[in-house]
Amino acid sequence: QVQVVESGGGLVQSGGSLKLSCEVSGRTLSAYDIGWYRQAPGKEREYLARLWDNGLTQYEDAVKGRFTIFRGTAKNVVYLQMNNLKPEDTAVYYCKYISGGDDSWGQGTQVTVSS
Repeated sequence: QVQVVESGGGLVQSGGSLKLSCEVSGRTLSAYDIGWYRQAPGKEREYLARLWDNGLTQYEDAVKGRFTIFRGTAKNVVYLQMNNLKPEDTAVYYCKYISGGDDSWGQGTQVTVSS
């Protein structure tokens, strides 16, 4: 079983920055990808970014140029640096461990951006 824990959310003013963390533990594969998603009230969960095990990254258009996904010194920790935050970025942010069949979600961390 794989555990996924997000942290780093909070309240920030419009134009501010936050850095979210995603820590993966348990019976992980040697190679896996990490995805970041978010879900705003009354909306469906949406994809934001993905970090492949080989280092490649991909971003959804709404966050491209403002958000950066990267791996820390420890392979099991992946970050989402969020800059120039906007009120519409307010949502619960989720991290997903992607292993091609045995994916796992974290519980999410709340991000609130005030105008």
